Amino acid sequence: MVETTPGPAPGAVASFKDDLFRGRVALVTGASRGIGRSVALTLAALGADVAVGYKRNGHLAEEVAERARRLGRRALAVQADLEAVAEIDRMFREVDEGLGGLDIFVANAAATAFKPTLELQDYHIDRTLGLNLRGFAWSVKRAAERMRARGGGAIVAVSGYGSRRVLPGYAALGAVKAAVEAWVAYLACELAPYGIRVNAVNPGCLETDSAHVYFERSGAAPPGHVFALTPTGRPTTPEDVAAAVAFLCSPAAGFVYGHTLVVDGGVTLAGPPYPREWMERAADAVRRPG
Repeated sequence: MVETTPGPAPGAVASFKDDLFRGRVALVTGASRGIGRSVALTLAALGADVAVGYKRNGHLAEEVAERARRLGRRALAVQADLEAVAEIDRMFREVDEGLGGLDIFVANAAATAFKPTLELQDYHIDRTLGLNLRGFAWSVKRAAERMRARGGGAIVAVSGYGSRRVLPGYAALGAVKAAVEAWVAYLACELAPYGIRVNAVNPGCLETDSAHVYFERSGAAPPGHVFALTPTGRPTTPEDVAAAVAFLCSPAAGFVYGHTLVVDGGVTLAGPPYPREWMERAADAVRRPG
């Protein structure tokens, strides 16, 4: 990890009241680890009952749900393959039965193959579209149906840095995330009359298990080198993203519709030529063992 001058506390939510979402029910997909885990626990810490969506890591999802219960919240882990419409429908029914409705939906689950465009096979593209776009669209449809019955709600999609910058091996997911951001704008306008707000967050370079898989498989420069070439000198953390999601779901964002909030410490603003001190910081990161 790169040693840097500390910036603002990552993901600080101290200014939010711990009962901000009391009485609200939230479903977060891909919540067994990484961003989804932080979002689920942040919403729980702020009063929401939470459904922890997962595909494979059931034991990790149950750990997140148990942590939420220790905060005094109702919580359950719900398994679903979001490439399958029938499983999405079942997931929402389980949330209905276990928690009694839905007020907040955070679409975080994602998967792809980190390959150059010319190496992508049909099944890579089909899976990326199936989970990240079709699964998102169908999940929002089911979430919105429930929110309409409750007089409104908030939907947040987690996008990706690669929707705005070209990254090695990221073509499939980057293009689909860009489509999700466009879909968010359309959904925001269509669902606004029902009191449902739809927005997105776009994280910068992340420090998560999934991010490290990307760095290993894509041919990208080592993480420490990449993080050093950022204005803050550190990666975006799951807590940074979770704080932004909490804001977008809160009354403070009550008139924010269809926007993608970039949470990246200025990464997408910066480009070569980089300041000399950044290059020195990056060179130091490359020299430093580990």
